[in-house]
Amino acid sequence: MEEIHRILDHIDSSVQRDVLATIIHVEGSAYRKEGTSMLFREDGTQVGVLSAGCLEEDLSIRVKEMRAEDGAQMSTFDMRSYDDLSWGQGAGCNGVIHVLLEPIDVRLRQHLSALKFYLEAGKAVMMVKKLTDGLAVSGYLFFVEGQLPFGEWQGAIPDEVKGLQAEWKVSGHKSGIAFIPELDESFYLHCFRPKPRLIVFGAGMDAVPLVKLAAQIGFSVTVCDRRPAFCHKSHFPDADQLIIGFPQETVNQLQLTPDDFVMILTHQFQRDHELLQLLMKQKLRYLGVLGSKSRTSRLLDGKEIPDSIHTPVGLPIGAEGPMEIAVSIVSQLIQIYRKRDVGKVISA
Repeated sequence: MEEIHRILDHIDSSVQRDVLATIIHVEGSAYRKEGTSMLFREDGTQVGVLSAGCLEEDLSIRVKEMRAEDGAQMSTFDMRSYDDLSWGQGAGCNGVIHVLLEPIDVRLRQHLSALKFYLEAGKAVMMVKKLTDGLAVSGYLFFVEGQLPFGEWQGAIPDEVKGLQAEWKVSGHKSGIAFIPELDESFYLHCFRPKPRLIVFGAGMDAVPLVKLAAQIGFSVTVCDRRPAFCHKSHFPDADQLIIGFPQETVNQLQLTPDDFVMILTHQFQRDHELLQLLMKQKLRYLGVLGSKSRTSRLLDGKEIPDSIHTPVGLPIGAEGPMEIAVSIVSQLIQIYRKRDVGKVISA
């Protein structure tokens, strides 16, 4: 998932002279893609990664040098050479990576705080950065649907820039640099999305590693169970929300959306049956039911299992035990989130 959520947490609670590094353009292939960010803090700590360790050391040196200067800078890394004497130390990644380095001043910190607010409110935010010929930033805007844009921008906002949001939705929210001929200018575009939400029904022991791993990956996790002794913060310290109650009342509290991922693993047939009847009426990104196809069919009163239900859950890796099953489930969630496979993945 996007590292930006953890980065924004650090920025929001910091008064250090932090520097935000973002990959804005990749020629060829690279370990991470456009839109990936990391934070270099004044005390030397780093949040996130841009590569498999190829760029970070050099970037940290450049960040120290740029703190004495004003304004954003662009660093370009050519990783194509196989020669150990080259800059890329023979990585041979077959890509050129352009990294934008931005000192976080008071104004940018305020705007990133506003970005954090909207993301936590469940709203997607589109960012537009106006680039100079040298790929430095001369202005930026954040667009939130239903809100006025905010940021640092000189003069009126051209209609072509306002129109980027609608055009970008059609293109599938791809990050990168766009050139607008009418303005003879280039812009870097990126869409920040709220954390995807995973709702886990069932607070048994097998839910513990699932919740922990999903939270570490970047999901906002909610755990629901009727048993207070199980649905407790001491069991699920990484969960963002714990809801205690029976199926009908918990589903009513959740305000489910088409972007939500839902997992049923109460291990109680009647509870699973009730939950499935309730959740099948909802439009969800993912609905998984732990157990075999035959059990799920019985939960559906013998009816055919619709394509919208994933059962058995997880990628077919031969998983055994709670931890391996958690790995298989979270792997499937990532695959669906990334849309790498438009079809439904079901274990045999």
